[in-house]
Amino acid sequence: MALSRAHQLALTPQEVEFLCGSEMITIIPVQRIPEIELIQQSVGPFRPPLQIKVPLWLAILMKKQQKCTMVCPEWLTVERLKVRLEEEEQHAEFSKLPFHYMEMAQLLLESAREDIPNAEQVRTLLKDLRETRQAKSRVGLSELDDTWLGMNSLSLMEINEIRPFFTHAYDQMRRLNAEDSERRAPRPL
Repeated sequence: MALSRAHQLALTPQEVEFLCGSEMITIIPVQRIPEIELIQQSVGPFRPPLQIKVPLWLAILMKKQQKCTMVCPEWLTVERLKVRLEEEEQHAEFSKLPFHYMEMAQLLLESAREDIPNAEQVRTLLKDLRETRQAKSRVGLSELDDTWLGMNSLSLMEINEIRPFFTHAYDQMRRLNAEDSERRAPRPL
């Protein structure tokens, strides 16, 4: 399938999800495993019931093989998500969330749902949070000018979603401003 030029500049959701796989997450192994040598780092040794941080992709693999349980990240609890949602609704700026919060939450809810307390409520809060942040993004884009756009604390997926529109709109605004400047410039006699 051919993508439009604007969408070719953005990452696919699968590519963003792949990048999220390098994020570290805490697990509790259920069996002893010696240290594992990976390309970028070594992890382990794994000794139950001691917690250990591993890349998300490895945690998911170990979970599928029933070799660990995942420790729910602190930001993915009902209490923390309610606080973040409240911040989003009450403040103009975006609340601080992990750069890969959307992808990580999706992967964890798919692969380790039983390790996330109140998983359905967490899913609902994440959906509400996403909708609130999307509305803020639209407001931010409506205030777009050709020199600066300030939207701090966006996640990679959120940046990726607005990138095609932003780059196209920014290019159009620059062209219009350049044409306007040419028309206003004094012409030689």
